Amino acid sequence: MSVIPWSLRLIVFVLSVTLMEVNAQIPLPAKKYSKSVLLIGGTSHLGNGEILKNSAIGIRNGKIDLVLTSIDIRLDTSKYDTIIHFEGKHLYPSFIAPNSRLGLVEIDAVRASRDFDDVGNFNPHVRSLTAFNTESRITSTIRSNGVLLAQVSPKGGIISGASSVFELEGWNWEDAVLKIDDGIHLNWPSRYLKSNLNDKKKADKSDTEYLEKVELIRDFFFKSRAYQKASFHLESNLRYEAMKQIFRKEAKVYVHANRIQEILDAIYFFDQFDLNIVLVGANDAWLAADLLKDRDIPIILRRVHSLPMHEDDDIDLPFKLPKILSEKGLLVALENSGSMEAMGTRNLPFYAGTACQYGVKKEDALSMITLNTAKILGVESQVGSIEVGKDATLFISEGDALDMKTNKILVAFVAGKSIDLDNPQKALYRKYRAKYKEDVH
Repeated sequence: MSVIPWSLRLIVFVLSVTLMEVNAQIPLPAKKYSKSVLLIGGTSHLGNGEILKNSAIGIRNGKIDLVLTSIDIRLDTSKYDTIIHFEGKHLYPSFIAPNSRLGLVEIDAVRASRDFDDVGNFNPHVRSLTAFNTESRITSTIRSNGVLLAQVSPKGGIISGASSVFELEGWNWEDAVLKIDDGIHLNWPSRYLKSNLNDKKKADKSDTEYLEKVELIRDFFFKSRAYQKASFHLESNLRYEAMKQIFRKEAKVYVHANRIQEILDAIYFFDQFDLNIVLVGANDAWLAADLLKDRDIPIILRRVHSLPMHEDDDIDLPFKLPKILSEKGLLVALENSGSMEAMGTRNLPFYAGTACQYGVKKEDALSMITLNTAKILGVESQVGSIEVGKDATLFISEGDALDMKTNKILVAFVAGKSIDLDNPQKALYRKYRAKYKEDVH
């Protein structure tokens, strides 16, 4: 058994114990660590609203096997091969990025590096699973802020395809996948275009086009349901086959809608089907909060760091939405959407930090990017909080991980494997500091 006092220099030793190798460009995947680890002395934020000060968290065989306050009981530390003291530091479960293009795009302006948008309007058979690229240079920059898990989702069309949940660590998608095909993504049509509001002819045309698209969705879902009920098919239909898991409630329908009329239309549309629905985007969800609560529909809320969608909205509305919706009793998670989405995922913890400044309790805000997200994605039995029996996917931060000034990830584990937190941006930082002969350590 080795006892490791905390210092930045000795972190290198911890990583070497776990047989990690440093690659300045794309870090090598971690090797499985068979020895047990005890993290002791710091403050643990469990992700379920609880905080343990002077905590003791045990890791064995990739799972969490001990969660308690070390002052409550005399610990037998001899049961653990490695002990890490993290007094004055903070331990968190992994942040989880839902509705992300991580691993599906490298450079938005280069078509060959974009693998998230397929041809056609109805593509439930298209899967992010086999397209996920573990070699992405973006991923390591995201891990450096504590985002170690992501729901990787296709985009485009009306039904974009099926997403899967991945650990951001591994040689290939088979290594990284945590949950296969957790749901399909439906982009509900937009009812109004802003430029059409003052032109009745254009507005009428836009409305007609909207209703036609909704009818296409209705037709597809009714035909898909009829296909599932048939006991024999002369020919298999890949699209309808892919909908089986939806009608069996083995996967969810992630409905992307923002405006109130679109949200209401989508809710009433799915009253015709017994399906598990999640609302994504949800800018106007506060106007339909009671209806969403009645239908028990959870929300993945669009990027908090945004401008209001409507010109007469409160300028602070995007910042206030997490509090407004959570106070209505809705299950709320936070996402990063918009341009530069994949790279911007690193800001996910700071969206939760902003929610704190606008009335959400800090541990509840943490849950919005950990346990709440895990519940919505259906992986709460494995990840999302620091609890005995769950995967040891967690990290230690120098300070408050929801504050951009103190978020400094020192050590991170994915399923009990200590991962390399280096990335190309850090490598470039060291390179150009060295050029001007500054201290790079």
